[in-house]
Amino acid sequence: MLSSILIQGTGASLAVGPVVLCTVVSLALGVAVALIHMYQNTYSRNFIITLALLPAIVQAVIMIVNGNLGTGVAVMGAFSLVRFRSVPGNSREIGSVFLSMAVGLAAGMGYLGLAALLTLVIGLASVLLVSLPVGRGSMNGRELKVTIPENLDYTGIFDDIFAKCTGRAQLLRVKTVNMGSLYELCYRVELKNERMEKEMLDAIRCRNGNLGIVCGRIPEGKEEL
Repeated sequence: MLSSILIQGTGASLAVGPVVLCTVVSLALGVAVALIHMYQNTYSRNFIITLALLPAIVQAVIMIVNGNLGTGVAVMGAFSLVRFRSVPGNSREIGSVFLSMAVGLAAGMGYLGLAALLTLVIGLASVLLVSLPVGRGSMNGRELKVTIPENLDYTGIFDDIFAKCTGRAQLLRVKTVNMGSLYELCYRVELKNERMEKEMLDAIRCRNGNLGIVCGRIPEGKEEL
């Protein structure tokens, strides 16, 4: 099952049938990897298309090299000239890229069973780990930005409101805005109950003179590579 369907040996010719079969399998497994990456994740259309095509591209490169050392060195030199100037991806994106490359390498060597096994096992492990609640932020967590006039002392100004509506509140940073006439306070708060959000905001806007308030989910960090 895990043996290669291609003729092994340096400089060996390739039949059309196995090449077409490897390409079709590479494309199918690339689509499977793309679907796995889409599970409970944010993504762009271009990145999904790239994931789907990457195994077939890598498989084609491996078949072109076909054991020829000189060709392999030339291909390596050509690929070293490629510069990726897109926004750095997160850890899950780079994992999906490496999986696509591994699938393409296995298919390019003719190990279609191994390529399918890699996609199945690593894909199932990825879906399982993403489904686990480990590392997820609380659903009641909020990032709160409050604007106050410069004549107010922001130290402990909302402590009584936070004590009533939140289980935990932390001032993260203070920023001056509007030429220094206003302060923007950024808090991270943990609501006691999601229904208390409006009550908290109403109390804050009465105290800050109805200036701007922004309250939203805590953004997930983007791990740059």
